[in-house]
Amino acid sequence: MKRLFVFGLGYTASRIAAAMTAQGWEVISTGRDGTLRFDDSGAVRLALADAGHVLSSVPPGADGDPVLDSYGDALGGRWLGYLSSTGVYGDTRGAWVDETAPVGTGRRTARADADARWLALGARVLRLPGIYGPGRSALERVREGRAHRIDLPDQVFSRVHVGDIVSGAIAALNGAPGAYNLADDEPCSQNSVIEHACRLLGIAPPPLQTMDEAALSPMARGFYAENRRVANGKAKRELGWSLRFPTYREGLADCLLAAR
Repeated sequence: MKRLFVFGLGYTASRIAAAMTAQGWEVISTGRDGTLRFDDSGAVRLALADAGHVLSSVPPGADGDPVLDSYGDALGGRWLGYLSSTGVYGDTRGAWVDETAPVGTGRRTARADADARWLALGARVLRLPGIYGPGRSALERVREGRAHRIDLPDQVFSRVHVGDIVSGAIAALNGAPGAYNLADDEPCSQNSVIEHACRLLGIAPPPLQTMDEAALSPMARGFYAENRRVANGKAKRELGWSLRFPTYREGLADCLLAAR
């Protein structure tokens, strides 16, 4: 039986694990819903020894990547995957970026450092933009009154439905080591996504506000401080990846259906 070890069984990785299990894989994991404690070094190392594939979705901390710092010496000789972030590209003022673009110039320098370390180990590094899916989308923010429309007419970002991350990770099982952007086909403003969610729910959109009027958190302000379009051509060409949800419209329709 093929074995996959997952570090960090959270929202996205749990869906990858479920898809792999459905294909007959054995999945061992750490994380919120995992089967092992991350700090149980003996059990983790024993499980890693029997796993031909390792996927990490654990973000770096202030002191570095905890997976590489704790278990990097046990990862050689197997398929490696890492869920990274397109935040490594920083702000491009709305310009397109692909995997040849420089990294490490944005606010996520720790992520860029971890990204580089995984690449050096020969991992398939999947760079992800804003992740959404059932139970975690603009629909929930609108329903709960947490949605904002911010008056930044030129701000644009990319996103990806969690189902397309799953298919991208599976495609990467047979892909060459390297970085791959997994983003949908239509970067757009956050306002467009919120407005479409409101249409689907039959709710009036929230008022257009400045960031100060919206009283955004520092994390949310950081999101709006970066502006880029993420190209996905390499994953399509080299992994044979195709999108089930090419835009937020198909993606939000799926989220709405899943909620019924």
